[in-house]
Amino acid sequence: MYNLFGHFKLLVVVSLFISSSHATSFSEFKTSRSNISIELIDAKDLLFNATLKSNWEAYTSREPFTLFQKPKPLKIYSLRKKSFKKMGPKVNVHIKGASSVVDSILDANATGLEIIVLPLKKEKELVDIKDANFDFFGTNIGFNIPYGMNEARFYPQTQKGIENFFNLASVSPHEDLLKYIKSVCEDLHLNDWGKYLLIKKMGKSIFPIEDDARLFTWFIFNKLGYALRVGLVEKHVLVMYASEKIIYATPSYFIDKKSFYILSQYAKGKIGKIFTYEKNYPEANKYFDLALQTLPTFVANKERKSIHFTKENKKYRINYTYNKNVIDFMATYPQADYETYFNAPLEDTTYKEIAKQLKLIVDTKRSSVAIDFLLSFVQNAFAYEVDATQFSREKVMFAQETLFYDKSDCEDRAILFAYLVRAILNIGVVGVKYKDHMATALYIPMQGDSVRVGSKKYIIADPTYINASIGQSMPKYKRVKPEGFILLH
Repeated sequence: MYNLFGHFKLLVVVSLFISSSHATSFSEFKTSRSNISIELIDAKDLLFNATLKSNWEAYTSREPFTLFQKPKPLKIYSLRKKSFKKMGPKVNVHIKGASSVVDSILDANATGLEIIVLPLKKEKELVDIKDANFDFFGTNIGFNIPYGMNEARFYPQTQKGIENFFNLASVSPHEDLLKYIKSVCEDLHLNDWGKYLLIKKMGKSIFPIEDDARLFTWFIFNKLGYALRVGLVEKHVLVMYASEKIIYATPSYFIDKKSFYILSQYAKGKIGKIFTYEKNYPEANKYFDLALQTLPTFVANKERKSIHFTKENKKYRINYTYNKNVIDFMATYPQADYETYFNAPLEDTTYKEIAKQLKLIVDTKRSSVAIDFLLSFVQNAFAYEVDATQFSREKVMFAQETLFYDKSDCEDRAILFAYLVRAILNIGVVGVKYKDHMATALYIPMQGDSVRVGSKKYIIADPTYINASIGQSMPKYKRVKPEGFILLH
């Protein structure tokens, strides 16, 4: 039925009833917007208005899901380096996209000389001076507020107030704002999380009251075609986003056979009962997806880092640059599934700099030697510390973040090692998940501790087990069956 209403508008009369008992406390609102006469309103909005008027039901939140069943160990094992057979073909590292100019920079970097930074291209100006402006990870965002949008209010603080807000927002000329949001998301290569942060900031720049700002994000995401809900908890509103994948440490509700997560309550515990409606906004069926297949292209705020480690009594130094704006973006991330982290890329500049330096070290070596060097690099270049100590919460890091922080724990190292060994050496790899630990395993023809993934045998390579060689598991996991595997695509 919704399809019948999707592509045209109707002339309707929208009357927003506001009780006379509120006239004194909210007289300005009543005078300006208590009655909207003869306005153009989308037929889908009219249909959704009936949903907002319907009898809402109470739903009870579920306990937030956790990534680990048991706490990760506070300390890690280390051992004396075990010799292994040098085998496999000789390595010839190919770095995709490296130019002769970039190569010269990376050569200087690898030898410890001063890095020459190429002049940055002038970033595209997204906007001129507008009604509202804010900084978005180094990029100036400015936009015009649709006429009448800023007069929408969550008033009264009941189901009726949500209906009032939606009706006022829907009759504002918001189409240009939706086009602008889509344009910014395309220019900055924003995924759904980036889009969420962008729209959230827009809402706060229009509405000083948190409930109104949240209703703005709900309204915009409805218009962008996402499946979401708004609900009432003790006279305040919370927005819930449908996700096919689990979002950990985040309160959720099961509504209409879908899981809805309250992103604003990440790592804040259980909510309790919430009152909301059952059906989506017409034709709004997209799931919220935290996958980060392409990094956002924020304005460059370049910083440099140098990390050191020792292997076989020889000291190595790896230098690289990164965009701090991207790191700041990643720091906001809720706790996604492991596939999200294992499949996210490094920044091109960071990757090329590291890959070039590693190429100078491992090229022409046997593949087992090259793998072992990458393994030693990740084992020894960072101090070990669990998230509860470092962040006061569980935080899985993207590979880019592990290179930024001085400390990391098991899954962070597994994610970084998996990325490097696949990108630089083109070797098949999986994450190996235990109740309280994460390792990796490689699809290589070697002997040692192994796991089976489907019909294939993978050899353990543990980036947290300091000085362990390929095929060496920590003693406590040698005879333990993994909980599962993280596949890379």
